[in-house]
Amino acid sequence: MIPIAQPHISNDEKHAVLKVLESGQLAQGSRVQAFEDAFAAYCGVRHAVATSSGTTALHTALLAHGIGPGDEVITTPFSFIATANAILHCGARPVFVDIEPDTFNLDPKQVEAAITPATRALLPVHLYGHPADMAALMRIAGEHGLSVIEDAAQAHGAVCQGQPVGTWGTGCFSFYPTKNMTTAEGGIVTTDDDGIADRARMIRNHGQCHRYEHHVLGYNYRMTDLHAAIGLVQISHLEEWNLRRIENAAYLTAHLCGVVTPSVRPGCRHVFHQYTIRVPSERDRLAAWLQECGIGTGIHYPCPIHRQPLYRGLGYDDNLPQAEAASREVLSLPVHPGLSQDDLSAIVSAVCNDEALQDGRSLPAIHPRSREHRLASRFEPR
Repeated sequence: MIPIAQPHISNDEKHAVLKVLESGQLAQGSRVQAFEDAFAAYCGVRHAVATSSGTTALHTALLAHGIGPGDEVITTPFSFIATANAILHCGARPVFVDIEPDTFNLDPKQVEAAITPATRALLPVHLYGHPADMAALMRIAGEHGLSVIEDAAQAHGAVCQGQPVGTWGTGCFSFYPTKNMTTAEGGIVTTDDDGIADRARMIRNHGQCHRYEHHVLGYNYRMTDLHAAIGLVQISHLEEWNLRRIENAAYLTAHLCGVVTPSVRPGCRHVFHQYTIRVPSERDRLAAWLQECGIGTGIHYPCPIHRQPLYRGLGYDDNLPQAEAASREVLSLPVHPGLSQDDLSAIVSAVCNDEALQDGRSLPAIHPRSREHRLASRFEPR
């Protein structure tokens, strides 16, 4: 099977974890501090505040900006649900604005019309590793006095107009195992604002400024030294892995046919957490066919957030046609650094030799054959 994602864990990560276990300092300690310093340096910011997950990073950042009950935060409906849920966790209201059809990111042209007197912040997502249009969004935020929190959970190392994501506003990253780098589980908040950093550090640690001195309502959102030790090894390979993802994506884009391949906005560096194509028809059948061919796929995401039962129950009934169309058409193909050239060729062969994608006919029936036979017969390049 060619998996849709493949975390890379080597002996270096194992040895780093063992050293922490042997040290006896397992909770937030020197390894967390070292990882925060390394990630801040990588992004080019003054502060990085490690947390227990990407979700808690988002919640921490929103709280650090003072987002609370009665506030509105404009965000995208096309993301993992944690993006919007973090706003709900603050007691605030997510306001959904439709996406750009080519990048799948928040459409700045539609943001201004959604701003009300209750709007406090914009929360764009750098979906799949492609930066949102931060120059346009920052202009809007500046004109209306809004905070900007970047959901960069999928975009470690992505760049927009020469500036890394997570440095335009307050950045929030995830280190879940499938991300471009991992700490097994974890997140981080990035900022150049001393006040935001100080509040984030208190919020992630029970509101403490000093030990047993609690200034705000906080949470136990700390990262452990075990997780940070993994992250310190992983970050040393992040650029190498990102470049491999970009190379893999370039090969797929150059050779795939019959589908809509990802676009990259000029001036942006897309780091391809996911390589997501659009299949205007027969998406689910293609996914099933590729599965039979031994190629893992993913649908990110099959239902926009505003159509989720939770949000329908909260009264959301937005008409967001681009997000809804994307949810019917997107399909993610493997792009991770663990792919071999044979893997990439197999992915291309499986898609391009599918005649149904070329002439609009139904996909052929799936027959249970060995992967070797399938790839050697039907999926040989023409």
